[in-house]
Amino acid sequence: MRVMARRVPIAVLISGSGTNLQAIIDAIEAKSLDAEIRLVLSNRGDAYGLARAKRHGLRSETLDHRQFRTREEFDSRVVDLLGGAGVELVCLAGFMRLISPVFVKAYSNRIMNIHPALLPAFPGLHAQRQAVAYGVRFAGCTVHFVNEECDQGPIIIQAVVPSFPDDTEDSLAARILAQEHVIYPRAIQLYSEGRLRVDGRRVFVDGLRREPEQAVIQPALKE
Repeated sequence: MRVMARRVPIAVLISGSGTNLQAIIDAIEAKSLDAEIRLVLSNRGDAYGLARAKRHGLRSETLDHRQFRTREEFDSRVVDLLGGAGVELVCLAGFMRLISPVFVKAYSNRIMNIHPALLPAFPGLHAQRQAVAYGVRFAGCTVHFVNEECDQGPIIIQAVVPSFPDDTEDSLAARILAQEHVIYPRAIQLYSEGRLRVDGRRVFVDGLRREPEQAVIQPALKE
């Protein structure tokens, strides 16, 4: 389903390599995502994602969290920067900071995060390692709206990948990452099309295509 969308002004917050930032950039340049990156913000000056932003002519800023006495002071400055850039939607993409209520309240239901697990399973750090250790048959990734609890906000979109008994943390992480790059731009596009509505813990998607009999089984029933 493709509906009329507006070019939503976004910020992408990073702490590292910025592969999801690159996926968002690529989707915008391919005209499959109606968004404009107004700001790329990192709390680390050595984040490679800043080089990606520079390569594409995007405005970027570094804000070292160690220069602030509290998390709230840091988040207040982030909110000021976002407001000055005219940002409507905030996309956390490997941003290794827990955000405070100061930030959440300023952008209620307008902060997205991507997590490398099928939430609510395996929240927090090292989700892929947790999944491998648990021996799950399926893993995946989740884009959700951010609330005041870590990795517990309303779920927008998820992708599922198989997990095998001989997987390592790295092999599973690579499989998950490929799907992160698919679903994050998709989540942003759904927002830009005005199709997301949050009701408590649930996110309703207007025009959602239903396939109620769709199922994936691992190991497969037939070899």
